[in-house]
Amino acid sequence: MDIGRDVAPRGAAKAELRGLAGGGDRRPQGAPATMSAGSVAPLGGPVLALFAFASGLAVASAYFAHPLLDVMADDLGLSRATAGLIVAATQLGYGLGLILLVPLGDLLDRRRLIVGQFLLSALALFAVAFSRSAAMLLASMAAVGLMAVVTQALVAHAAGLARPAERGHVVGVVTSGIVLGILMARSVAGALTDLAGWRTVYLVAALLGLAVAALLWRALPSRATPRATLSYPRLIGSLVTLVVEEPALRIRGILALLIFADITTLLAPLVLPLSAPPFSLSHTEVGLFGLAGAAGALGAARAGRWTDRGHGQRVTGIALGLMLLAWLPISLLDRSILWLVLGVVMIDFGLQATHVANQGMIYRVRPEAQSRLTAAYMVFYSIGSALGSSLSTLVYASSGWPGVSLMGAGIALAALAFWALTLRAMPSPAGAA
Repeated sequence: MDIGRDVAPRGAAKAELRGLAGGGDRRPQGAPATMSAGSVAPLGGPVLALFAFASGLAVASAYFAHPLLDVMADDLGLSRATAGLIVAATQLGYGLGLILLVPLGDLLDRRRLIVGQFLLSALALFAVAFSRSAAMLLASMAAVGLMAVVTQALVAHAAGLARPAERGHVVGVVTSGIVLGILMARSVAGALTDLAGWRTVYLVAALLGLAVAALLWRALPSRATPRATLSYPRLIGSLVTLVVEEPALRIRGILALLIFADITTLLAPLVLPLSAPPFSLSHTEVGLFGLAGAAGALGAARAGRWTDRGHGQRVTGIALGLMLLAWLPISLLDRSILWLVLGVVMIDFGLQATHVANQGMIYRVRPEAQSRLTAAYMVFYSIGSALGSSLSTLVYASSGWPGVSLMGAGIALAALAFWALTLRAMPSPAGAA
């Protein structure tokens, strides 16, 4: 990371940067390499692919439940109207993890932190698989969400290893892995549920998590542990400081809240109409249906390059407009399922393009605080996801699919209007158009 080309560090962050820049490679013979701040070579090939794969697997654990809400709720005695609590519990845990765990990447060795979170994530997934009551399921899902924030640690680590001119591209590639992980989560979860029950989904995920932890321990590049002067309480408290001091973070965070509330408004109740007449799709078919959103991976990769070239605001405006337009075909589900497929492609492309543009722009602001920037930004994401998933299932129970479509279109319109009203408030270079 070419720190000299970015914004100068502030306050206690100078000590952190001295820690990142100081010292040679003190690793013992045979240990994984410790990357210097200026190196980006490992992200040009297999290691970047590993970042993407690991991120996708980690985030998948938070999305397995989406196509399984009905069978999980029936198994453990939750009503359909409150099935969204399964997703909301995961997002609550995710939000806590963003605040309590992700900032540690600016204080501790990220390689050890990431591997440790994968191991704990496996334990949480085993707990979900063996849940025998609604209370245990919700608590275990919250733990899964808490550990799933390792995805954001991987994004921040990749961004920290990348050159500033390539940071958006690197974030876009890793985010593409996240998108594919979310989509494959729905497909695999549906297929395994039809074959062997929903608990098998979480058992398999736990075993895969252990395997990935071993791969990461061998291959993941680590940076020198920062010699930070911040204590842990001050580190967590600095999240508030970043939000107060950085308008780019505030603006892009609110956009994240709105766009993720919008997508979960679609995804959380989607299994309910698709599994009921006249469609009566199996869980495998509902999961495969989610692959229609694979265009989001393309949106993430391209948005990163466009943001690197200074077109982040244009990308955002176009993507938000696409998300709003998507609700027209989505609302026509009762006429043909093909309309829904078209809407999912549109909304997922717009979501991922906006998300990557957001991250590419905020990472330019404070390069010495990338983990904390990620944490603060994703707190907005978590709040939006929890609101969208919990409210949309209630709206569906009272107003059906037309009510959900109206709610989603309203959120998308609010996001587009907010972007337009804050164009001039975005600072340069983060807001370069």
